[in-house]
Amino acid sequence: MGLQDAFSVVLQNPLVSGTIEYVKVVGGSMIPKRKEIPAPPPIPQPPSICTFPIWKHAYSGSSFVRLAGLFGASAVALGAYGAHAIYPKEGREELKKIYETANRYHFLHSLALLGVPLCRWPRMSGSFMILGMVLFCGTCYYHALTGKSELRWLTPFGGTFLIVGWLAMIL
Repeated sequence: MGLQDAFSVVLQNPLVSGTIEYVKVVGGSMIPKRKEIPAPPPIPQPPSICTFPIWKHAYSGSSFVRLAGLFGASAVALGAYGAHAIYPKEGREELKKIYETANRYHFLHSLALLGVPLCRWPRMSGSFMILGMVLFCGTCYYHALTGKSELRWLTPFGGTFLIVGWLAMIL
């Protein structure tokens, strides 16, 4: 048994060549030099039901996904600010309810922005969602923080834009 035979096991990759090399056992009989490895069974692929490649949009870095992160973070921060800094005391219950409504809609629609890249027309639905969030939540926050209701006439338009944004997701 030469040095080349001893290293034949080490130098050949059984996954590439499809065979395994054996060497002579010291003081024993000869073992066959090659033994065929059966081919692995094919990996079953799921049927292609969806013609829209969702996975391409999940990691595409869509601007709406990034805005969803920004809006979500601001919703959490504003919720904590309202709960701990502005409304921990009794007495301003009506403004506190308005603030909580704005925060709830802000947070829910931030999550909805994550689904916008999966729509047929993401720019349209995402734009309506963002415009609705700014008008609806923004005017509610403004009213709750300042006590002034001069911009509250924009709130129903913001709600309408939110509805249109949801409806644009099903087109």
